[in-house]
Amino acid sequence: MDFISNHLLSLILFTPIVGGLALMFLPAENKVLVRRVALGISLIPLLLTLILWAGFGDAPEVEGFRFQEQVEWYAAINSTYHVGVDGLSLSMVLLTTLLAPLAILASFNVEQNPKAYMALFLALETGMLGVFLSLDLLLFFVFWEIGLVPMYFLIDQWGSAKGDRELWGGMKVSSRRYAAFKFMIYTMAGSLGLLLAIQMLGVVSGTFDLVALFESWPTVSGTILGFSASQLKTAAFWAFAIAFAIKVPVWPFHTWLPDAHTEAPTAGSMILAGVLLKLGAYGFLRLVLPLYPEQAHEYAGALAFLATMAIIFGAFAAFGQTDFKRLVAYSSVNHMGFVVLGIAAAAYAAGTESATIALNGAVLQIFNHGISAAGMFFLVGVIYDRTHTRDLDKMGGLFPLMPVYGALLIFTSMASLGLPGLNGFVSEFLVVRGAWPIFTAYTALSMLGLLFTGAYILKGISKTLQGPLNEAWQGKLTEMSRRELLVMAPLVVLMLWLGFWPAWLLNVINQAMVTLFG
Repeated sequence: MDFISNHLLSLILFTPIVGGLALMFLPAENKVLVRRVALGISLIPLLLTLILWAGFGDAPEVEGFRFQEQVEWYAAINSTYHVGVDGLSLSMVLLTTLLAPLAILASFNVEQNPKAYMALFLALETGMLGVFLSLDLLLFFVFWEIGLVPMYFLIDQWGSAKGDRELWGGMKVSSRRYAAFKFMIYTMAGSLGLLLAIQMLGVVSGTFDLVALFESWPTVSGTILGFSASQLKTAAFWAFAIAFAIKVPVWPFHTWLPDAHTEAPTAGSMILAGVLLKLGAYGFLRLVLPLYPEQAHEYAGALAFLATMAIIFGAFAAFGQTDFKRLVAYSSVNHMGFVVLGIAAAAYAAGTESATIALNGAVLQIFNHGISAAGMFFLVGVIYDRTHTRDLDKMGGLFPLMPVYGALLIFTSMASLGLPGLNGFVSEFLVVRGAWPIFTAYTALSMLGLLFTGAYILKGISKTLQGPLNEAWQGKLTEMSRRELLVMAPLVVLMLWLGFWPAWLLNVINQAMVTLFG
């Protein structure tokens, strides 16, 4: 037990990838065994995270972080394997370890090489967890990049089998390969500047340790490497900000998202929307605001403008879609815009009551959107498995044929919409309440996007469930299976639980926000 308590974070972090390697020794022809073992492995980090949550309040706090582990890793450049959690990272770890087994359970119908599929999924989980747990900048970047490779192959090899894209010169490539490559290129383009900025911080400060950098880097002044400290910090700020803006994604860096979501397998979309988008928002909260408070304050208005555009254009674009999955994909741009608006408000007025409220709302919105978006993408996948189409114009009147599915789709859509009593309302209300005194005009404009959120949600529901029945589906559609209901059950419980009693999560988040930015 002492070993587990002393190395709890490392066990959570590396169990998935070690389990993924162990899958390679299972017989490929026994697909049922591969799926069950992968699910069992993914449940271990969830169990350990629940232990972590239970002991979080009693664990000793060292400079704002608990359960820290630190050992020498790359002594030549003073980089260490340093991990730890506070309320921010703990909530993200819980989200990741919860959605990973649900996504794997949702993948039980994957027939093409499930062993490689499950191994990549578990490796992806380690990459995401590493970003949330790292307290060393170089280690953070390693895990940031690790998560890119499995998702590329999941889209490229197990994505949608339909459709081609015509490139310049008349050359054609499959849509899923195009989407996977676009996802890779966008993320790597942002990562290049991020890596250069991280190297610069390490050279100037003599360390990559985040706890030390939080204290030393904001106060650095004078001339550094031939430039003024202000110039160097501004360049590094934008390198960090652009990398994270691409990942969120913030308008106008969002164009990779609809393609990646549309072509990814159902479980890939669940994780992409549920966790991978959150890496960018987490980067803003963990690195940009604490390391660059002056630059964040100076350029907060620009960030608020981009967030508002993401809210408005994301909602408009979602409303214009006839592809159900693409509609849900654009909704992520809209909902993540509220996260960035809360971050921008906190950057401009750090330490004020409104900023703290906006920050709490932004982090809660990260968690809430992860839950509801994963549910929406899974439900789109459920109907696609039965109809083999995502075209809303070819659906209609399906409620009598699939009443349980219809009830779950309406419930999850209302949570995504922000209906009072469900989780989305609490977080978006806190963001709007916190941002209103700080960026009144931008917050008021974002209400236009909120109006169209209702429009595209109702469009999705009406086109699928209401209206005259498309006779092509009469007698051909089956109700949701027990496995599919099992995937949705925890998500539905959390949507309702967080809608009525968000304090269990908000108390943990607020403690971290006050410590970091209070």
